[in-house]
Amino acid sequence: MAPALSKYLTSRTVVNAGSLSVLLWLAYISRKARKSRNPATDNIRYVVGEKSTQSKGQNKAHVDAVFAKQLRVLWKIIVPGLFSPEAGFLALVAASLVARSLCDLWMIQNGTLIESAIIGADRAKFRVRLFNFLAAMPVISLVNNVLKYGLTECKLRMRTRLTHHLYDQYLSGFTYYKMTNLDNRIANADQLLTVDVEKFCDTTVDLYSNISKPLLDIGIYVYRLTMNIGFKTPSLMMIYLFISGVILTHLRRPTGRLTMEEQRLEGEFRYINSRVITNSEEIAFYQGNRREKLTLLASYSKLISHLRKFMDFKFVMGIVDNIVARYIATVVGFYAVSIPFLTPGGALSSIGQQERLQAYYTSGRMLVKLAEAIGRLVLAGREMSRLAGFTQRVTQLRQVLLDLNQGHYVRSMVTSNGASNGSGPHRGEGKLPLIPGAGRLVIQDNIIKFDRVPLVTPNGDVLIEELSFEVHSGMNVLVCGPNGCGKSSLFRTLGELWPLFGGTLTKPEMGKLFYIPQRPYMTLGTLRDQVIYPHTHEQMKASGKTDTDLEKFLEQVQLSYILNRESGWDAIADWLDVLSGGEKQRIAMARLFYHGPQFAILDECTSAVSVDVEGSMYQYCREAGITLFTVSHRRSLWRHHEYYLQMDGRGMYEFKKIDESTEQFGS
Repeated sequence: MAPALSKYLTSRTVVNAGSLSVLLWLAYISRKARKSRNPATDNIRYVVGEKSTQSKGQNKAHVDAVFAKQLRVLWKIIVPGLFSPEAGFLALVAASLVARSLCDLWMIQNGTLIESAIIGADRAKFRVRLFNFLAAMPVISLVNNVLKYGLTECKLRMRTRLTHHLYDQYLSGFTYYKMTNLDNRIANADQLLTVDVEKFCDTTVDLYSNISKPLLDIGIYVYRLTMNIGFKTPSLMMIYLFISGVILTHLRRPTGRLTMEEQRLEGEFRYINSRVITNSEEIAFYQGNRREKLTLLASYSKLISHLRKFMDFKFVMGIVDNIVARYIATVVGFYAVSIPFLTPGGALSSIGQQERLQAYYTSGRMLVKLAEAIGRLVLAGREMSRLAGFTQRVTQLRQVLLDLNQGHYVRSMVTSNGASNGSGPHRGEGKLPLIPGAGRLVIQDNIIKFDRVPLVTPNGDVLIEELSFEVHSGMNVLVCGPNGCGKSSLFRTLGELWPLFGGTLTKPEMGKLFYIPQRPYMTLGTLRDQVIYPHTHEQMKASGKTDTDLEKFLEQVQLSYILNRESGWDAIADWLDVLSGGEKQRIAMARLFYHGPQFAILDECTSAVSVDVEGSMYQYCREAGITLFTVSHRRSLWRHHEYYLQMDGRGMYEFKKIDESTEQFGS
């Protein structure tokens, strides 16, 4: 029995049995990992960046004509011209690749000569050739590191070009606001502007190198092999390259889509983490840490589930890639190199054994290099499929930015061309639907006039069908009404953040209209930057204002002490944490005094300020000629206004002059 059993225990059967066992074990572990899920997170449902307005086909990314067109557009951005620095570094990389290929060819030839000297026991030739080999090492090392430097510099310069291009559009006008609040095609712009742009540029440069070097090697070795052993051998390898490339490109088609989904889920997980940081105080008061943990884990579970799915696909494709691009290529290579030796009447069939051995040795090494180059070129298709995913995402971001800068936005309920996903906004029964951007904007100084302007949210909620009133400079207006009545919508329309759905709005240009919210924004920078925001120090000097003027503004809001406390105007701190709520509101009022606009919108911006300080600030606004639109529930502010605009939250409003008979309400 033992001898009979030993017949089957060969090294081949042991290896095959071991490989099968490893595959079964991996399948078991993978299946177990998928089943080990948290039931609590499975019940968590949420939506981040609803994209129902997109067609299903837009989420696909393949290596096809569409990808080539998208890549060509982006390439013109990252390499703007033939004489640009980026083109220069690409030329440096190309030259380094040529030098590296020539170095490889020289090393093959010199290595063969060294081994010939060893076999021939020629000590003198051995020493000379070995010395030549050592002397060339510094040059070869320099070539390799110049190549690395060129690749790294290309990545940085291309990323800089693309980042500047996208930020020029993203921070043009109110595009950054519109992307978040009016358009829902992009959920996480920060992910796209940072991570996806970086990966796109890195993958582009790596692919340039991974394609250029193999193509160059293939050209060099095909030429040399043709000269040595004829064209039949390299032509067979080229035919195999074409066939294997077509097959693998087709099999890798899901890579682009899976890459896009991976980046989307990464951005979603990152966004949910940022929400916890942004709303940490509210979550702490509600003791919502457990609920937020479940949401985070649910998002992470979706990401990991997709990554495992992607990993399974790459595992299978890795096996196919190795078989096709390496092992079968090696078999084809052996067969191809044997043709001139084994074919009767072949180019090398009639020479002596010593010459045949040397020819085979040199040609064999070249053929190995050729096979490696073909394998790298075939495997580069894998990176090209990933690049298709990044290209699709960056192109989508760029397209949305272009649309928003042209005044077009897409939302799940209302689109800029009047189409609607759902009910859409209407003025009332029998009236035409409202169209974003259908209103008329007139720029004129010292007046704000709403003429039959509907107040409509981007979601299509009609708050007031037609709003009409007129305010001239010097007419302070108190805006009041319940929550959700349209006060904030009025100011967003006035600030040109929301589109006009009809009527005519007459107002000064944006620089002559200033808005101060209840929670003022504190920028990163010095104490001076907080007062002059959004101006820079250079713009402040150009406007003719000095630090002495800023000190006077601080005196008006009773904040002179802050200069000594924070060690002067050039002090740098995290001002959101350093300043109290009242101090931040007074800094915002000093900011208003610095800019001195024609009109100012004060949205509960003095709620944390004492009544006497509040009164002095309002009095200074009147003296400085700043006309106010104020939202406040303080009764003490009525005496600083001449008119009031009251909204009832049911679509009705009242605009009247304040007199003795006016009922004043508030706390």
